[in-house]
Amino acid sequence: MKIRKAVLEDAEGIAKVHVDSWRTTYKEIIPSSYLNNLSYAQRTELWKKNISKEENYVVVAEEKNGQIIGFADSWKRKNNTTENSGDLTSIYLLEEYQGKGIGKMLLNELFNHYKEMGYEKIFVEVLEDNKTRYFYEHYGAKLVDTSQIKIGGEILNELIYEWDDVDAVIGKLK
Repeated sequence: MKIRKAVLEDAEGIAKVHVDSWRTTYKEIIPSSYLNNLSYAQRTELWKKNISKEENYVVVAEEKNGQIIGFADSWKRKNNTTENSGDLTSIYLLEEYQGKGIGKMLLNELFNHYKEMGYEKIFVEVLEDNKTRYFYEHYGAKLVDTSQIKIGGEILNELIYEWDDVDAVIGKLK
């Protein structure tokens, strides 16, 4: 298993993980009509743009055969006005690779990046019914706010978590 910075040629592999993991992770959370209409082609274009943006940090988890089986990304959301902070915007893995420590490896890569950037606080937004929130809580994320978001015509609760000690998270990830 290799964790590395994404390059433009990874967009298609990331898009496949993005669509497939959304379909499994959000199966009982987001309407199936929305999930069934997710497009590999549209997500590929989205990831080409995301990887190309200098302020974005995108990493992939890659099998020995070169297959991308997970990814994580980070940038500062427009609504984040906190100095010296960033946002963990996503971590996704194909379902068959979940629970094997790969998410931890991706999180470690992001938090080492945050340390290099001099960030003091990191935020992550997660749907209330997404079990990944327990992963974030395990590594010290604290619930600081809630909001609502509309996806597929449904209003869903979103939880906003914060880490306020990057070094402490890195210590827990060792």
